[in-house]
Amino acid sequence: MTSIAVEISTEASPSAVWDAIRDIGALHTRLVPGFVVATELVPGGRRVTFANGMVVVEPVVSVNEELHRLVWTTHGGSSGLIHYNSAVQVYPREAGGSRVVWMTDVLPDDAGSRIGAVMRQGATAMSSAFTRLAKEGVTQT
Repeated sequence: MTSIAVEISTEASPSAVWDAIRDIGALHTRLVPGFVVATELVPGGRRVTFANGMVVVEPVVSVNEELHRLVWTTHGGSSGLIHYNSAVQVYPREAGGSRVVWMTDVLPDDAGSRIGAVMRQGATAMSSAFTRLAKEGVTQT
């Protein structure tokens, strides 16, 4: 199994970042617009349409409010994966703002580089969304 980690630092508050992440039906509008173009809630999770046209069902395994951690897996699509499990967690930074860690485990191992590249694209979209959140937070105070 290959494990992939992506980390994002942002000036946005942990509560604002967590609010966007935990809103599982709004990937395409709040968390990763442009990377994801549609999100539909389905029993137990969400159906996600990516900008490249791939559609997957992502059962949500856990939404932990105390830890600010979301865990999901994937079914469907044309990814060729045997196993996919992902978690994203929000941590406060000492200097203010947030640190977001997105971890994914995949099989087969040779899918790691491809999934890592996709995660980096998603992290770029996520970082842009967090930058907008940080700016909104400044104008509201």
